[in-house]
Amino acid sequence: MISIKDRAVVVGIGQTRFGKNLEDSELSLACQAISAAIDDASLDATDVDGLAMFSMEDGREVHVARAVGIGDVTFFSQVGYGGGAGCGVVGQAALAVATGQCEVAVAWRARKRASKASRPWAQARPTVGGDQQWSRPFGLLRPVDEVAMLTRRYMHEFGATRDHLANVALAFRKHANRNPQATMYEKSMSRDQYMNARWISEPLCLFDNCLETDGALALVITTPERARDLEQPPVYIHSYAQGLPAQHTVMTNYYCDDPLRGPSWACAKRLWENSDIQPADVSCAQIYDAFSPLVPLSLEGYGFCGRGEGAEFTNDGALEWPNGRLPTNTSGGGMSEAYVHGFNLVLEGVRQMRGSSTSQVENATSCLVTSGEGVPTSALLLRS
Repeated sequence: MISIKDRAVVVGIGQTRFGKNLEDSELSLACQAISAAIDDASLDATDVDGLAMFSMEDGREVHVARAVGIGDVTFFSQVGYGGGAGCGVVGQAALAVATGQCEVAVAWRARKRASKASRPWAQARPTVGGDQQWSRPFGLLRPVDEVAMLTRRYMHEFGATRDHLANVALAFRKHANRNPQATMYEKSMSRDQYMNARWISEPLCLFDNCLETDGALALVITTPERARDLEQPPVYIHSYAQGLPAQHTVMTNYYCDDPLRGPSWACAKRLWENSDIQPADVSCAQIYDAFSPLVPLSLEGYGFCGRGEGAEFTNDGALEWPNGRLPTNTSGGGMSEAYVHGFNLVLEGVRQMRGSSTSQVENATSCLVTSGEGVPTSALLLRS
């Protein structure tokens, strides 16, 4: 098997500010973040010859390339499934660099939360079709409703409680409190506040949900050889995988032998097979957190604990910086920094490897980054 292990590196990152109802268009936000990432890499826009983006984006590659001033492009790709695509676009860009399809690639996500194209579940149709015809007419209208159903199953089968979900939410809020770029910067939260928050879709309360956010993030990927002449320390893409398990149903994976064995299990198998680093060696993690119960499910899927042990894993500050056994979502994640379909998790992974996080893990040498659990997904293993 041909491996891309350590054959592509991240050399630049950039982002816009986060907010709600930002004036800039999705295309404008994308171009701002991409330009910032190129500047961070000490490169010129004309050096870029590869582009990887989410399929849900309003601005197409041709518009981005023209507006940013990119030269001839020899590789471009799109990855679907929203939150499942974050690591996917980075991985595909790395594949292109490692195999010589391009030399300098940019991957990005820009999002305007007010746009219905950015929230497929908000698009009204006269007749519900596809898989949704089996769930929406019966009250599962939003992703939070779909995940709430799965959470009930997890609680029933393995004894998980709201205290375990609170462990997740409180850890990420603490990390965001130290991050000036986070939506929840300096906005502390207590366990009592969590427990008394209003329901969104029982058993999930307000603080179990991600923050719908406007903003954009981007990164630049090139070869290790090219990186030697650049200013930023290279962050190696050590391993990459995507995962779509057999008989999967997007977001309502109830109609199979094991609804709690999600896409992370299929993704993790390939990720670890391609890696010299294994779960016990990982310094920190950035785990997709559109909703808090996705974190314990992902901890199990990626092998940090056994089946049904993800909830208990979160006890005793396990996810918290600086003393947790697996500091997780150290910028605040989707629940307390911003929700841009999980792409901010990738940039935080890069910052951890650079040593520049606001919740920097001491002597961190590797970081797992994951994308959506509940949809066809992807994951990266970064190393310094």
